[in-house]
Amino acid sequence: MKIGVLRDYAVKKINLTYHSGSYSIYADTVYLGSILPNEFVDLSLADSNKIWLKRGVVDMGAYSKIRLIENQVNSSITLTAKSPNIKSRRYKNDFEVSNVKNQLLIVNAVDMDNYLMGVVESEGGGGRELDYYKVQGLMSRTYALKNKNRHAKEGFNLCDRVHCQAYHHMLRYTLKIDTAVSQTHNMVLLDENNELIDTYFHANCGGQTCEPDYVWNEKVPYLNTFLDTFCLYTKQANWEVRVPKEKWKDFLVEKYNYPIQDSFFLSTMYTFNQAQRMAFYISPVLGIPLRDLRENFKLKSTFFSCYPEGEMVVIQGKGYGHGVGLCQEGAMKMAKYGLNFQQICNFYFPGARIEKMDQIHYFQQQGDGKL
Repeated sequence: MKIGVLRDYAVKKINLTYHSGSYSIYADTVYLGSILPNEFVDLSLADSNKIWLKRGVVDMGAYSKIRLIENQVNSSITLTAKSPNIKSRRYKNDFEVSNVKNQLLIVNAVDMDNYLMGVVESEGGGGRELDYYKVQGLMSRTYALKNKNRHAKEGFNLCDRVHCQAYHHMLRYTLKIDTAVSQTHNMVLLDENNELIDTYFHANCGGQTCEPDYVWNEKVPYLNTFLDTFCLYTKQANWEVRVPKEKWKDFLVEKYNYPIQDSFFLSTMYTFNQAQRMAFYISPVLGIPLRDLRENFKLKSTFFSCYPEGEMVVIQGKGYGHGVGLCQEGAMKMAKYGLNFQQICNFYFPGARIEKMDQIHYFQQQGDGKL
């Protein structure tokens, strides 16, 4: 996989320092030696879409593309951006750096499992159960393969942001993640047509997952709303926000022409009860999507009720995130209770099944899928 890293920043200068193994340096087609212990290279913008290369204290010239190719499998290198200043990150495998639109495009050409270990740690954190990490790894592999051309026009497969999958460094904290990715090697989630599924997930569903079309106006056959009691007593299950009545009213009236001239709707403008997940505020006839309220008032989810209190609207909500697909805190609790990764996947993706990638050729031959 080719992953665009440090994509949250417009990097102008970066330092690449030895961490383990060794790397050969190629500038365009020219071999310029190796990075060995205590050695480094500095890369910075140069004229004519080129990069100025400095090896140690020696200026090596300007080139169109710099490649660092590992000499031993699973070598790793430390990246430290100098402009802007960003905390150092370590990555395994190869790197390509080029000057695109007057900023450095930094691409990590990384083995799939090494990539997944970094993703699982970035997305799931440390201290989880093995089977939770297996689920996260399985979802992340499925996502990576399904979306591998998402940034093809930019010269890489996926970025390191939440736009694709968070990938902030190589595995650092727990061997459990290494084990989880290894034990689910080549496994993916397929739908009934033998196509890779969309592995949506969120932090906490608040006790009920959300219909995909409530969020994106599009049905997903293998995903429907259902009750999830596993996440009810976790840290992000409940929240409260207060918004001035005037701001709430102005948004409803200015954007959706809320009928304040109607006495019934005027009296209920600040009162809304959502015992189970809904798509619209108060009534579908008003056409006010809950997702728009969430976005405008920066709410943690669309699963909320509200009532007036003085000059404020008190919003009492459940969960964190869009609510579609797998609930991370629910899945973590399931794994803690001893349920295995297959059971967790079946619970959150009931219309999907787990298969190994080497089975895909078989399904293609049968004419059942498009993989």
